[in-house]
Formats: sequence, structure tokens, C-alpha cells
Amino acid sequence: MADDIDIDTLLSRESAQLARDREIARILATHPLDAYAMLDLLPGCPAGDIKAQYRRKSLLIHPDKTTNPDAPTAFDQLKKAQDELLDDKKRGILDSVFSDARRLVMRSKGWGVDHPDVDGKEFVKEWRVMVGKMLEEDKGRREKLAKAQMQAEGRERERAEREVEERKRKREMEKKWEDTRDERISNWRDFKKGGGKKKKAKTNVLG
Repeated sequence: MADDIDIDTLLSRESAQLARDREIARILATHPLDAYAMLDLLPGCPAGDIKAQYRRKSLLIHPDKTTNPDAPTAFDQLKKAQDELLDDKKRGILDSVFSDARRLVMRSKGWGVDHPDVDGKEFVKEWRVMVGKMLEEDKGRREKLAKAQMQAEGRERERAEREVEERKRKREMEKKWEDTRDERISNWRDFKKGGGKKKKAKTNVLG
């Protein structure tokens, strides 16, 4: 009897670990920008479902409950997905992507909203693939925009630095002009004392 209990316990533990490993692998294979897929949800779910799903999955893959080395990474991604879906602005942006992707898939098939296979397993699979493509395209656009902004900021910094150097140069010239003021006045006075003209050197006339 004791041996049977030990075997049952071992099998139960192995089954639990297998479930954890599968969920960790699923999360890591999911598109990192698709928070719905990360939590295995679809748009339209209430906030309560998001929190409940996160709690179930986070308890399943918690790093303290498994020796899987990828658990911390999967756990962090799961937490990030929940935070994004509980942020109205971020969720709204993701919902727009899902909505556009849904229309594109339906259009490619020539389906209307009343088609019997809409939201079927295969449709959802294609839908998620399209979402992934659109998220990647959006990521590329944002990276390109960020790069352009960085370049613009760099040019602005260079312009500002040139202006600073120009102002510095002008201040140095003004200071130099002011520092030599007494010398210029003295030279002018000497010039006036001499009749305002420089004496010409006498030249010997031959013959």
C-alpha cells in the first residue's frame, strides 16, 4: 500500500511538472507583443477574467514551484501581459490590431460576420498569425520612428552646441575688446598729441 501511495505521488508530481513545462514552453513560443495570447485569452474578456487567468497560470509556472530554468522568463512575460491588458490605453491599441487583423482574415476568405466558421478553431489560429504579423510591422514602424526621432534630437543637440560655442566666442571677443579699452584710448591720445598725423621720415635728395 505504501509503495502504491509513493508511486501515485511520484506520478502526480511528474504530471504536474510536465504541465508546468508545457505552459512555460507555450508562453515562450507566444509572440511577445500579443498579451492576449500570452494569457491564452481573446479580446472582449472582462478585467476579472484577465486577473483570474493570470493567477492560475502564474501559480502553475511560478519559479518557486518548478526547476525549469525558463520559469523566471515565462513568469515575467506573463506578468507583463497582465499589466498591459489592465492598462486601458495599451489594451485599446492591441484591440485595434486584433480588430484590423480579424477583418483582413475574413476579407481574404471572402467571409461575412455571419459565416459559420468565424471564430472557429482554424479561423482563430489564422487570426492570431495575422495579429503577429501586424504587431511586427507596427514594431518596425515604431523603431523606425524612434530612430528618426533620435537622429532629429541629435541634430538639434548639435545645433544647440554650435549656438553655445558661438555665444561663448562672442563673449570672449567682447571681453578682449573691453580688456584692451585703456590701451586703445592711450594710443588714441598719443596720436592726437602728435597732431593727428604720423611724421614722415625725411629722405635725402641726391645731387
